[in-house]
Amino acid sequence: MKNAKDYIIFALDVDTTEAAKKNVEMLAPDVGMFKVGLELFIRSGPDIVNVIKKAGAAGIFLDLKLHDIPETVYRSMRIISDLDVDFVTVHCADSKEMITAAVEGSRGKVKVLGVSVLTHIHENNIRAAGFKDEFCSDISKLVLERTAMAKAAGSAGIICSGHEVKTIKSRFGSEFIAVTPGIRPDWGQVAKDDQKRVMTPAQAIKNGSDYLVIGRPIRDAEDPGKAAIRIKEDIETVL
Repeated sequence: MKNAKDYIIFALDVDTTEAAKKNVEMLAPDVGMFKVGLELFIRSGPDIVNVIKKAGAAGIFLDLKLHDIPETVYRSMRIISDLDVDFVTVHCADSKEMITAAVEGSRGKVKVLGVSVLTHIHENNIRAAGFKDEFCSDISKLVLERTAMAKAAGSAGIICSGHEVKTIKSRFGSEFIAVTPGIRPDWGQVAKDDQKRVMTPAQAIKNGSDYLVIGRPIRDAEDPGKAAIRIKEDIETVL
């Protein structure tokens, strides 16, 4: 059975290797995984993976959101698969062929997660992008359509808001991994900011989320370590 901390993926949304290392050393005992996004990976490259590995047993999630022609994604994933990380993301806003290429390129050494609809997106964004009315009025329909494509292509799971998790688990099975960003504790001082489809840690776990991506509520807290511990305590109330 997973411990509370194993649900927490801390987002290393910083722009220097030094800042990332400081956060990793401080939070390694209280989170299950560290997320390396595009900003930090551009700055630090694969070296940041080694920084995390040296800090302890926490997992590594490369949130690179690959999105290109299938051959380029395939070749990129083959390189990523040699880094010994746990998860890597690809966008679902393309084709099944591209996601399949990512899965094949992973060689079974890293789990591929599809990005369904980013959690800052709302109905007006969907409408402005020219989607059908059925998706504009209910974003969850678009999330489910893209999730079905990702599952058919062989991905291990999906990135989705906590609002869609129940339906995804029901439709695609409990083993299909659901990773939820847009997590905002109800006791925190962090505003919803650019996130639209948000949820508390306990709510997301109750809905069936396997992992929670949490950045600002911990990073911007007066005491990040205490904030991580409090989030663990929130999660424990529903385990």
